[in-house]
Amino acid sequence: MSDVAAPPGFIDRALRRVTSIWRDIASSAPAGDEGMAAQMRACLDAKGGEVSARSRAARLAQSYLAGDHATRGEFLRALASFDSDAAAVAKAWEAVANAPDAETRAAAKSRLRRVLEPPRLRLLTQFTTLPDGVKFLVQLRADLLARMQGEAMLQALEGDLRGLLASWFDVGFLELRRIDWTSPAELLEKLVGYEAVHRIRTWRDLKNRLDSDRRCYAFFHPRMPDEPLIFVEVALVQGMAASVQSLLDEKAPLLDARQADTAVFYSINNCQRGLDGISFGNFLIKRVVELLSAEFGNLDCFATLSPIPGFRTWLEEKLEAGDTTLLTEEEAQALRAAAPPDPAIAAPGADPAQAVAETAPQTLRRLIARRGWARVEATAKGLEPILLRACARYLLAESGRGGKRARDPVAHFHLSNGARVERLNWRGDTSEKGFRESCGLMVNYRYDPAKIEDYHEDYAGEGRRAASPAIRKLAKAFI
Repeated sequence: MSDVAAPPGFIDRALRRVTSIWRDIASSAPAGDEGMAAQMRACLDAKGGEVSARSRAARLAQSYLAGDHATRGEFLRALASFDSDAAAVAKAWEAVANAPDAETRAAAKSRLRRVLEPPRLRLLTQFTTLPDGVKFLVQLRADLLARMQGEAMLQALEGDLRGLLASWFDVGFLELRRIDWTSPAELLEKLVGYEAVHRIRTWRDLKNRLDSDRRCYAFFHPRMPDEPLIFVEVALVQGMAASVQSLLDEKAPLLDARQADTAVFYSINNCQRGLDGISFGNFLIKRVVELLSAEFGNLDCFATLSPIPGFRTWLEEKLEAGDTTLLTEEEAQALRAAAPPDPAIAAPGADPAQAVAETAPQTLRRLIARRGWARVEATAKGLEPILLRACARYLLAESGRGGKRARDPVAHFHLSNGARVERLNWRGDTSEKGFRESCGLMVNYRYDPAKIEDYHEDYAGEGRRAASPAIRKLAKAFI
């Protein structure tokens, strides 16, 4: 799973396709050289009626897309400046505080709610009347997220826009569609561009992922019918997959999907940066489980093959700090015996007085930093039990924000959706990225339809992380 948006240029190209339509709409707006704030005020005042206001909105949107970084910043700050009237809010609040009875207080509260609503909300809503206006607002929020740090007014604008998008993109409005090789080429191209977990390298690679023993499902919104919001790639296999390289092997024989007993979710991608924080993933997985169960009655296991993107960073932090709990004494001795000597220490002619014996954490840190260590059998054999135990600890015992949620973002995603940590896979991802992020490890999270809600409640309420007995045994010293 990845919370990654497509490259900005990828989205900008899609938005620019509608600028000719917006140009036609904008042509009916009154001519003038007024600044952005004045144009926005004219939109809010509906000068000339609704048609003119729509034309002005089109001209504003067109100007924003055509602008450079500085111009876009000016636009966003001008938009953010249309805040609630402080004097009107104070007066309305005073009326609530001084209301003599319940009926008067109810009317005063209603008035307070109205004056608290900033005018910029109305302007944001005007953009939805344009073709691809909703897509424009999604991109607008993506830009805000990238530049709002330290700017309170931009943060307030982002909060307003997030609230609007959350209501418009409620899961009840979304459509779940299957993407296959017969889908429009433009959609397939977007799939390639948005895939961030396991990059799609060729059209043949893409076709392999959409073959008869594979499935790809995505959520779409009616106002963005050609833009996937989030998609999941699924492999129908026999037994839980342990290696992503084997799972994506284009030369592997095609499996009759009716013989599969397991559905493996191996890539989940959020496509729209502007919808960050608006969750679809839990609904997507549950809906896909329902669809696959209905289509293939022989499936009895639903699991992921997931990356562990924060593991190596966490491990190196612990090693840098000299954490001796990462290794047992027996493991430390075995590691020293299996590890080749440090060239800096064992160099010919080195002064013995300067040689300092490595600690076990230092040896471990040095070994995992070496390229190709997993291909040296003695080294890999010595590291396997150490890394598996450390990773089990990382997934089940290490916490991030608030002290309850799992530190690893992918673990948090699946645990909050009601999965359990099922199995760790040694050499599950032997790509350079796999070793850089997780020392080559991958994890299976299992979704049991009968227990999804219980596991979700345990994690969301008390931070309890569901795990198989084997994983719990690996991490037993820390949980």
